[in-house]
Amino acid sequence: MRVRIIVAAINDSKFGRAVSRSRWQPLLEAGVEMYQYLPSMYHPKTMAVDDLLVTVGSANFDNRSFRINDEVLLNSLDRSVAAEHKRIFETDLKRSKQVTLEEHLNRPFYIKAVDWFAGLFRSQF
Repeated sequence: MRVRIIVAAINDSKFGRAVSRSRWQPLLEAGVEMYQYLPSMYHPKTMAVDDLLVTVGSANFDNRSFRINDEVLLNSLDRSVAAEHKRIFETDLKRSKQVTLEEHLNRPFYIKAVDWFAGLFRSQF
């Protein structure tokens, strides 16, 4: 199974970015490919599975969005929708930089400390 995730390289919340980064190591160790979108802020909340299922909406993929927030998702089981979603994803991927496990592990100590601290509040994001 191949899992690829694009996250924002530029966003409006440094704390939120640190919360996100605090969860990357297990994903990278499991073989998930992480990418940072470079040109501008990036905020889509989509997922595609097996060239068939596409989900798009306002929910973040976290417990807070699923249990507390009033979020909306649209799910589609349509190969043509999935193909278009994949085309858009691949275009965005070309404008992104891959984050390797080695790069993540070798980030500066102060960033690791901020990520760890921010991670303590991940249930709030």
